[in-house]
Amino acid sequence: MGTRFSGANLRANGAYQARIMAKRTLSNPIDKQQIAERVQKIQPSSRRLWGRMTAPQMICHLTDSFRVTMGLKRWSTERISVTPIPVPDWFLKWVAFSVPLKWQQGTPTRPEVDPEKDGTPPGEFSADCQELLQLLNRFTRQPRNFEWQAHPIFGPMTDAEWMRWGYLHMDHHLRQFGA
Repeated sequence: MGTRFSGANLRANGAYQARIMAKRTLSNPIDKQQIAERVQKIQPSSRRLWGRMTAPQMICHLTDSFRVTMGLKRWSTERISVTPIPVPDWFLKWVAFSVPLKWQQGTPTRPEVDPEKDGTPPGEFSADCQELLQLLNRFTRQPRNFEWQAHPIFGPMTDAEWMRWGYLHMDHHLRQFGA
């Protein structure tokens, strides 16, 4: 009875929580539905908790991010890195997709998906949200009717990695607005 809060049990519980978090992916219908519901909670006036984007800009950023991954919009040819020390794509993917940490705030936004630069500026908010949800459905549809484009940071990715990336990217920005 006294082992309920032992170090081994706490470590085991932490490992269990990490496995649960690592499983969140857009290929899981429950996770995808939860993300869609969170998108619907965002309002044009939703306040950001960090960063510069407004809620309408964030919706357009997520939409453009899906567009480039599906080849509907092009990345620039230059690749970026989130670290000053070059590390292999596989290592970055492992850290970003497997380590149970929330994504870092303040990572620079690519110009192609930045509504203040080359990204899509906000239009009518409800139409922008509907387009995001439609692209979310197309992104997760099987069989796919598009070819994945290499990610500028992670390089080529598998279907499972794209589904994990999609979940984590949307979760990051929805948390940015408290959803």
